[in-house]
Amino acid sequence: MSNRATLELENFLPYRLSVLSNRTSEAIAREYSQRFALSVTEWRVMAILGRYPDLSANQVAQRTAMDKVAVSRAVAKLLETGRLLREFDEDDRRRSVLRLSEKGYVIYDQIVPLAMGFEKLILDKMSEAERTLLFRLLDRLDELELHAEDSASRAV
Repeated sequence: MSNRATLELENFLPYRLSVLSNRTSEAIAREYSQRFALSVTEWRVMAILGRYPDLSANQVAQRTAMDKVAVSRAVAKLLETGRLLREFDEDDRRRSVLRLSEKGYVIYDQIVPLAMGFEKLILDKMSEAERTLLFRLLDRLDELELHAEDSASRAV
């Protein structure tokens, strides 16, 4: 018998959340990736900018907790396809903000109902009390994760 530690992935919270998130995102993405030639990362960038226009690429990366390089690639592709607009700060040309173009909003306005519909398929199988508890627990996990992240960075 080995003295090595064993990570039981089926009971490891980060793994379970990641698998659930990936499966859910991929299920929704099957629809929009075929119809609009969008990757999951590109859609997430569009979703953030549809909700919060005029963010920098760094701010998009922070809000989505995605890798800055992945966000940068997605932004470049969305700019290239005319789905995003970029405006540069007049005082500092290195600073820019992004927003959806009209072409981007046409796609956004079609994907949002698809995404909301898929979410509804999942949540409709839960009682109101279960949904309320789920979102309270997600908020609490988010709070605890930020605290753990802060504590871990101080320990280094």
